[in-house]
Amino acid sequence: MAILSDYEEDDQKQTKTPESVKKPFNAVLDSSEPLRFLQTAFEFVAGETDLFKTDSVIKDVNGLVRTVKEKLDADERKRKEKSVSAGSNGATSVKTDNKRVKEDSSSSKPAHPATPVIKPEDQKIEESTDDNKKNLRAPNNGNGLDMDNYSWTQTLQEVTVIVPVPPGTKSRFIDCEIKKNHLKVGLKGQPPILEGDFYKSVKTGDCYWSIEDQKTIDIILTKQDQMEWWKYLVKGEPEIDTQKVEPESSKLGDLDPETRSTVEKMMFDQRQKQMGLPTSDDMQKQEILKTFMDSHPEMDFSRAKIN
Repeated sequence: MAILSDYEEDDQKQTKTPESVKKPFNAVLDSSEPLRFLQTAFEFVAGETDLFKTDSVIKDVNGLVRTVKEKLDADERKRKEKSVSAGSNGATSVKTDNKRVKEDSSSSKPAHPATPVIKPEDQKIEESTDDNKKNLRAPNNGNGLDMDNYSWTQTLQEVTVIVPVPPGTKSRFIDCEIKKNHLKVGLKGQPPILEGDFYKSVKTGDCYWSIEDQKTIDIILTKQDQMEWWKYLVKGEPEIDTQKVEPESSKLGDLDPETRSTVEKMMFDQRQKQMGLPTSDDMQKQEILKTFMDSHPEMDFSRAKIN
């Protein structure tokens, strides 16, 4: 009897199902809705790992997407350059009767004028978007820019402008005019040190300036739209890369939980819009729709479109 009991125990152990079974990743990529596939992948990773519990997950994912995009752009440029090079190898240029025509290298007869080959320099127009991105400047430590005769920094709520003036300058010598969409600042009787139209409008009633230590003019501008980072202070100056803007964590830590949550949500939505990805509200709507679809498997959602 003891031997039979041992066999039964062994048999029961072998038929037991493991307590934890790895959940397989099951998703089909629909080329018309790639974001849906990415959302499923992110949800799978969130459920199987601790990736989304880290504070830097949004920054890391954004960096990964940016790296892939830059690699694809570089591959596309290389492909175009190879195409241009291959198209220009089979023909030579000859001059007849003061006219330049195309002649095939395998024939001695003049050919009809060929279609102009796209030269590398002509690709600059097609790559204007990439060039503009390359011309963007990295923001300073205050998420603004340091210019030759002034500097500016920003938060989501305010813009601070610092304009150096000769030591000993008093407030009565300052000429500062702040309008909804325009700023003019300098010394009385002299050309303005800074003048131009703002990137976005400001609340003039909440803007002010002061003279600090009789050597700098400090200007505080309250943004009208407090959900967007400014790309420049006034029109005509270089733009900053707002994707590299990073608020000081210490300032976020000083906010109450509700305000901090609102600010972090605005920051996340701003970055998502810049990358062409759904905002937090869009993701919430997609989650609600997904829950509804799962609860009603009898309904056909194959032709449903999400605005």
